[in-house]
Amino acid sequence: MSDESLVQAAIEDTRDKMMKVVEHTRGEFGSIRTGRATPVLVEKLRVDYYGTEVPLQQIAGFSVPEARTLVINPYDKGAITAIEKAIQASDLGVNPSNDGQVLRIIFPQLNEERRKELVKAVRHRAEEGRVGIRNVRRATRQDLEALEKDKDISSDDLERAEKELDGVTQEFVSEIDKMLAHKEQELLEV
Repeated sequence: MSDESLVQAAIEDTRDKMMKVVEHTRGEFGSIRTGRATPVLVEKLRVDYYGTEVPLQQIAGFSVPEARTLVINPYDKGAITAIEKAIQASDLGVNPSNDGQVLRIIFPQLNEERRKELVKAVRHRAEEGRVGIRNVRRATRQDLEALEKDKDISSDDLERAEKELDGVTQEFVSEIDKMLAHKEQELLEV
């Protein structure tokens, strides 16, 4: 492999890994509620289904008949109490109503204090995303430095690659910052 293709392969691999960090952060943001009902809030909850921990999305369907109401329809009606327990044990702060067929969750309006707590949580998750991106950058830099040490790439190639790596890093950090700004605006909207 030529010097240039080694560097490009490392940069492309880094882009893929950073994109995964951004997608993970986007998923984390989606799990923070904004006063509207959405299945994303509960679909990953682990439910004890006949002795096995399974994600709620595998054993129930979801619908949102109104803006703040989420209806969970278990495929197996015998699992309804296990689903109810999992929701109560979660950090959602809601209590589902059970009519024997479906579970209904009514999400209350967010008060100002709760909105500020959620903004803090979103900022924390954004910072975790940025740290993840910086960790990917650090690992790639170490790989590039090892390539230079082994004389697989020149010091000039290493310098160019590091500049390109910094640009890619900045691109993905700014993506997380945009997502953070959007989520904050969404949370503070009354």
